[in-house]
Amino acid sequence: MTYRLPKAFITTVVGSYPKFPEAQEAIEKRKRGLIGEEEFRNICREAIRKVVQDYITAGIDIISDGEQTREDMVVFFVERMKGYKVGDWVRIFDNVYFRKPIVVDKVEYCCKMIIEDWEFAKSVSDGRPVKFILTGPYTIVDWSFNLYYRDRVELMFDIAKALRVEIEEAVKRGAKFVQVDEPALSTRPVKEEVEILKDVLKEMLHGLDCKKIVHICFGKIEKIIPYLLDYPVDQFDFEFKNSNFRLLPYLKEYGYNKELGFGVVDVHTLRVETVEEIKDAVYRLLKLDIVGPEKIYLDPDCGLKRLPREIALEKLRNIVKASIELRREFGYD
Repeated sequence: MTYRLPKAFITTVVGSYPKFPEAQEAIEKRKRGLIGEEEFRNICREAIRKVVQDYITAGIDIISDGEQTREDMVVFFVERMKGYKVGDWVRIFDNVYFRKPIVVDKVEYCCKMIIEDWEFAKSVSDGRPVKFILTGPYTIVDWSFNLYYRDRVELMFDIAKALRVEIEEAVKRGAKFVQVDEPALSTRPVKEEVEILKDVLKEMLHGLDCKKIVHICFGKIEKIIPYLLDYPVDQFDFEFKNSNFRLLPYLKEYGYNKELGFGVVDVHTLRVETVEEIKDAVYRLLKLDIVGPEKIYLDPDCGLKRLPREIALEKLRNIVKASIELRREFGYD
């Protein structure tokens, strides 16, 4: 079955979804050594199935696996690379902690990471495209202790080479949308850092027949927009709603020229944005004539994992309702 994407105001997700109990329990059992990787994956499949069903129920066009197997957006990947070991718990913010990974040797690809989760999600998606979503090299390095490499850029390139193995396999198996998450880039909003990531992404994504997306959120993104425009990607996905759409005039000023993942619901609040509120955000974007309806992808600001399931689902439903009404208004239905 092939799902026909709309011509405009396509709806999608950034990646994560609230953890289902079976996935959370499997993560804990695996950490304690009670189950192996194969059993861990099998248990989590039911959680992935439920995520996909929620997306289908909401009506989302381009979906994800909900990142149900991922304890953390960095730890998950480095546990499946050579050269890393996982360290002690480190506080990120509030009461959120993660086990900061440590680079102790040359980093190389060693085993499958997310390919099986992605393929299973695709098998139950009723033909909807499933994004292949990875945490990017810049963020992995930024959230690691490096005890081996003298040059952090060399480490980034080795991580990029390891991730590319996984991406190439996904594209061979039919992945049409590949998203690289780089939230750490906005914490160092200077040209030099942006240029480093540009070169790393060229290494990781060149020659691949798929739509290439980079997600960046929550930081001084406006300071780096001029340097992002020549990145080797088709789309940037930005957080907008949480910052009251402050990026919009900067996109206009610097001549933004790519597809736009447009965050229209805030993932840090339990309040569900209304359909009219979401449509008003789109009108605000269109009024500035930055991108046309065909290049606008409506989605949440970031992943939905910290929200209750019913709130996350309702936010997605309203994004879809808004997109349907917008297509009708602009003649794309």
